[in-house]
Amino acid sequence: MNFIKKIFDGKIDENVHSQFQKFSRGEFRDRAIVKVKKSGGKYTIYTTAEFANEFVQMIAEKVGSEKIKITGSIIGTNDLKGELDFKKISQFQGVKNYSIEQDMSGEEIIHLLKKFPKNFFALSFDSGKGDVLKIKAKAPKSAKPKNKDEAPNPDNCKLVTTDEHIGKSFVWEKPGFKEALIAHDFIIEEIVIPNELKSEKDFAVVREKSLRKGRIIRRAVIDGEESKKEVEFAA
Repeated sequence: MNFIKKIFDGKIDENVHSQFQKFSRGEFRDRAIVKVKKSGGKYTIYTTAEFANEFVQMIAEKVGSEKIKITGSIIGTNDLKGELDFKKISQFQGVKNYSIEQDMSGEEIIHLLKKFPKNFFALSFDSGKGDVLKIKAKAPKSAKPKNKDEAPNPDNCKLVTTDEHIGKSFVWEKPGFKEALIAHDFIIEEIVIPNELKSEKDFAVVREKSLRKGRIIRRAVIDGEESKKEVEFAA
């Protein structure tokens, strides 16, 4: 289940918390954008970068112990030498980009995701079970619209899947939909510092472990019909 669906279902976990660690107080529009087309029993899902690691985990879990071809990059500040084979490595301002093209099992991918959760897993692969995932192999950036009055284009990730559970977890308002475009506004109203961190001197630790409290506004256009929903959250 993706982090937006978890928030609307009231199921906050560590993965949801990690999505908001970088945010300060304020209003952040057009985040976690999703465009979905459904044809027959196939869902084509385009998203912004927030969903990348979740996509990788979802599809890797299906692959399990099987070996499949993986291409793309794993990006972050961690040193991954000895953790995986990589074609090349580039670095800019302390951020390392490990380019890979190798056979890996789903279990090996999940192991890396759990060991290095702050890294960005820009991986592309075919599960062999009706799922094809493609993620742009570059560091994520906030999507920008071509026109200031339009929402940015969600083109960082693309998943084609026959898995109805995945499709409905992104568009749950209308089960029989054909096309949907959904954007979210994050309204962070308060930074809640846990009591045990009141005397912590390391600001990075405080920032990482504090909760963001506020609202998420979900703006959807599904088969031409507009809707808006709002939910309070603390993560």
